[in-house]
Amino acid sequence: MNKWFKRFLITLGVILFFLFGYLYLNVQDRHSGYTIDLNVKNDVPAVLKIGFSAVKISPIIHDRWVDINGDAKYIPEDGDTFTDGDGNGVFDPIWIAGFSNQRAANGIHDDLWARTMVVDDGKSRIAITSIDAIGFMNDDIIDVKNLVSPDAGITYSVISSTHSHEAPDLLGLWGGSNFKSGVNPEYLADLKKKTAQSIDEAARNIQPAILKMAINPKDAIVIVKDTRQPYVFDEGLRLMQAISIESKETIGTLVAWADHPETLWSENLLVSSDFPHYVREGFEKGIYSGDSLIHPGVGGVAVYINGAIGGLMTTHPSLTVKDIFSGDSYSEPSYEKAKAQGDYLAYLGLMALDSSTFVVEKAGISIRAKSANLKFQNPLFRLGALLGILDRGMNGWMQVRSEMAAFSIGPAHFVTVPGEIYPEIINGGVEAPEGQDFDIEPIEVPFIRSQMKGDFNFVIGMANDMVGYIIPKSQWDEEAPFTYGRDGAPYGEVNSLGPETGPTIHSTLEGLLQDLYK
Repeated sequence: MNKWFKRFLITLGVILFFLFGYLYLNVQDRHSGYTIDLNVKNDVPAVLKIGFSAVKISPIIHDRWVDINGDAKYIPEDGDTFTDGDGNGVFDPIWIAGFSNQRAANGIHDDLWARTMVVDDGKSRIAITSIDAIGFMNDDIIDVKNLVSPDAGITYSVISSTHSHEAPDLLGLWGGSNFKSGVNPEYLADLKKKTAQSIDEAARNIQPAILKMAINPKDAIVIVKDTRQPYVFDEGLRLMQAISIESKETIGTLVAWADHPETLWSENLLVSSDFPHYVREGFEKGIYSGDSLIHPGVGGVAVYINGAIGGLMTTHPSLTVKDIFSGDSYSEPSYEKAKAQGDYLAYLGLMALDSSTFVVEKAGISIRAKSANLKFQNPLFRLGALLGILDRGMNGWMQVRSEMAAFSIGPAHFVTVPGEIYPEIINGGVEAPEGQDFDIEPIEVPFIRSQMKGDFNFVIGMANDMVGYIIPKSQWDEEAPFTYGRDGAPYGEVNSLGPETGPTIHSTLEGLLQDLYK
């Protein structure tokens, strides 16, 4: 054999060895052997101890830039320039997640937060944390849980994302190009520490408290649009207000609603939590129209959690939001529109609490939580994982570890969902439309809330993982002919793990609820 050919084969072998090694390292299990299978039962009511915290997680933005053509994308070839704030000679962006690549942050409009509510019944302690982020994957969630101090005494923690499309990329999908991760490693490490800090601080802040609960079932529907048939919403605004037994003052409020925090839309270049910022401000400090106080806040710390937002639940630019106090209307994306939306939600919530007489003086906590394996079917996600753009390990061949839970705090019952679940899986209305890719009847039945037995049934989306859209399999629609007479494929499938995700998550939640109520 020609020696040059031998050298070519050896070189090729070495290249292939390192290539396959690189690909393997990118998808290896980050927490090999990790699993959770928790079953805690307590039906004996006790005085609750509750604590809240709020820790800032805003990034440091050293470099600013000039968007020459106003396309909201940093592209030097277009003439975009930057100011070297840290003096290292290179552009150090914080890439904003959501919409498209190359959207580099040009400042901070309002701070991002890791906010936590901890509830203790004397036998177990649960932490509910919400971070201002588009999503946080299970590998990173486990890292945070490992950073929480043992002294916090947490039995189980739920770490969810508000799903803000104006916060830094934590998933890797919105970098400087389609082939570069948008995650800033330093920011990610700092966020993990501060999220764990939020849980630790909330645990240190616990004190005897009562819970006041309320719901506004329908009024918020006017500020959210469903952009995909069937038109099903998760419109209820659900609230838990913790009031100190000793001081009679509000410790904090848990606020749950379902909508994409993307009211500011795709050309915003300032880091923001979008409308949840104004919701929390309203509950804590009151609602103002100019300098006039419309409704006082309740004080304490407000924690906003998102719900079933698949479908797609959004305050789209085509949807006008009216400021009910000034009378002004907003269609185009703006901070004024986000404030009008947030103020309205806060007003509905505060009014619901004002009129509520549902008070819980004692309660027990029951928890059923379990790891679950999900098929990693999306070819683009697979490629992204192999290339290290989507930094997610696998615990089996094209399979990822996720996590779900069902738990109760007295009459408040919760399920956690690891992504953007379509509301019809939660509230009913799954269809089998003509043109579906799979010739099947609905699988995700009965709907989840019909199986929850609480007086107040909360769904926490983007919780302990982020797997994208969770779509009923009978509505899966990538290939022609398309459902509901569409000319093309609907949005959603491209950002889903695959068609088996919906049935798997539905059946897992069913099983957890059955175990919770045994």
